[in-house]
Amino acid sequence: MSAALDWLKQQRRPAIAPSPPPPAAEHSEDWQDVFDTLRRLRERGLRKAPSVESRAALPADRTLPGDEIAPGLWRHVTQRAWPLAPATIDLGELATPSSASRRRGAAPLPGTVEASRLAFFDTETTGLAGGTGTRAFMVGIARFTAEGLAITQFTTATMAAEAALLRAMLDALGDDAVLVSYNGKSYDRPLLGTRLRLSRISDPLSRFPHLDLVHPTRRRLRQILPDCRLATVERRWLGIVRDDDLPGSEAPAAWLGYLRGGSAALLRRVGEHNAQDLASLAGLLLKHIEVAAVRESP
Repeated sequence: MSAALDWLKQQRRPAIAPSPPPPAAEHSEDWQDVFDTLRRLRERGLRKAPSVESRAALPADRTLPGDEIAPGLWRHVTQRAWPLAPATIDLGELATPSSASRRRGAAPLPGTVEASRLAFFDTETTGLAGGTGTRAFMVGIARFTAEGLAITQFTTATMAAEAALLRAMLDALGDDAVLVSYNGKSYDRPLLGTRLRLSRISDPLSRFPHLDLVHPTRRRLRQILPDCRLATVERRWLGIVRDDDLPGSEAPAAWLGYLRGGSAALLRRVGEHNAQDLASLAGLLLKHIEVAAVRESP
């Protein structure tokens, strides 16, 4: 009886064939070469890749263009090849004196002015709202010269350098400048005036003759262009297309990031943006003069 039970149990249990021995590895020498190569590449990569600690220790790019002319204040001077401006320029058609300008005691805009007196100016600021909390961390000034267009930019690398920037700006303008801006009467000049007063520096800007090109541009182009922002006027009227331009809205973050110890790469791009704004101002003025001359020719 026990023999029969043992036989039945064996019939109910599935037969399991013994596992065959693993086949001998073929081409084991070739695989070993592959493993050795991967190991060497991995070790080489580990030697070249810096660790997190070493990457954190790498110094940031803090280089600003130009020279440090006062603690925390940098001046960058460039000369752009430019079609030579006429020796004198007639601003009569572009002048739009306002009652507000007369109340502030601003000098009237001369009808004809020496081109060398024109001071194209533009600021890069910590915000667009204005007010006493907004400051200009970069001021650019451009002038016609015998060689083309000379651009001088002042940039503060510290908060404490603001007064030095304002004094350097006034020295660069001199006493007989005719200011040329785009929306500068409403924004740039009042902002600079506020910063001058807060720094207890006499403000001569409000007394300078000032041509704000936004007004003649609106009169001439508002029926043609979708808007009269400088970027639109550049593309649609002057034929200027900017490549890899840093938007002006990103300028405050670029400067504040630099103050906190970050790279100067974005701040240098702010300077390039500012320089192009100045060149566009000069081109816009000459375009207005050219169009007026064509219209008046017989």
